[in-house]
Amino acid sequence: MDKLIIIAAALMAAALPATAAAQSAPSVTVAATRDPVDKSYRKMLAGMDIFERNHALAPQATLRFQLLPRLPSTQLDGITLRVAGDSVSLPVTVAPDHTFTLERNQQAAQEDAALIASRKTSTLTWRAQVRSPNVPEGMRRLGDLRLECMVGVAAGLLSNNAQMFAWLGELFTSPERVCNNADGNYLFFAERPVYAITLRDGERRAPLPFNALYAGGTQTPSTLPFCDCQVLLDRSYYAPIWDRSWSDDTLLSFEDMDSPPGPDDTAIAAGYHRTGLMQKRLGPAKVVSFDSGYQMWRYTYPARRSGDPPAEFTILFGPDGAARKARLQEPVTTP
Repeated sequence: MDKLIIIAAALMAAALPATAAAQSAPSVTVAATRDPVDKSYRKMLAGMDIFERNHALAPQATLRFQLLPRLPSTQLDGITLRVAGDSVSLPVTVAPDHTFTLERNQQAAQEDAALIASRKTSTLTWRAQVRSPNVPEGMRRLGDLRLECMVGVAAGLLSNNAQMFAWLGELFTSPERVCNNADGNYLFFAERPVYAITLRDGERRAPLPFNALYAGGTQTPSTLPFCDCQVLLDRSYYAPIWDRSWSDDTLLSFEDMDSPPGPDDTAIAAGYHRTGLMQKRLGPAKVVSFDSGYQMWRYTYPARRSGDPPAEFTILFGPDGAARKARLQEPVTTP
């Protein structure tokens, strides 16, 4: 408890109010002969091609595509897909986990066919799914994620909102530009709401920082409708796929919001265990709120070495305003 009081004092001196600037989406008119958010069959094939060319990132992995909900009302069970061209209509089998594969059809490619869902495409989020065998449950392999990004960008899966992203032109069409750049910001989604993610590469171990979770913690009510993470905010994260100091065999270990506190978590003193008390003691925090009622709070304090990013104190509060668990951690650093 005494240790926490000392840390709290440091946090009180370092904490600053965190604000997120709301961004308004530009208005763009997109001319198209079909729904502009239908997926291009040619682009999906391009994603399959890039998977084959870069298979060395995940030599034993298989490729599927995945449907995820974009709106609270999205119902994925029973959804059907088809590849539709001028003269071709090919049904696509959707598995119970809402994943699918595509067959190559020369006629559909020649006709620039579209992949059409039985739901409004604007209610869906699409992703590539690359999975290597023998990855432990609750973990993901970094090489798989690198390949998922390259396939996803080539296949045009970054967003379903054409009005939001059409103005960005070529920026989101280059897998190399997006996936090999620290500013690429390709969103991944965990199976469950995320509390913490730890990178493990041999003996090297480091937590992902707060700004790698929850779409960077920058979404506002005005920007969230334009994010693939609209109803998946608590499951979204950025992986350091661009950082080659982490090998392809690096594992990302996930801790869920609902899991009990672990050995890396910090005990919370009685005077800090509710939102009002925490704010009274430490001041305003950077807060990300979720539809579930959970909140993640973040405070920063000076790093050990000059020039390093600040260290972080994060607290998960439940819908009742009570602190569930907290963690002190240093940010990811490159050796």
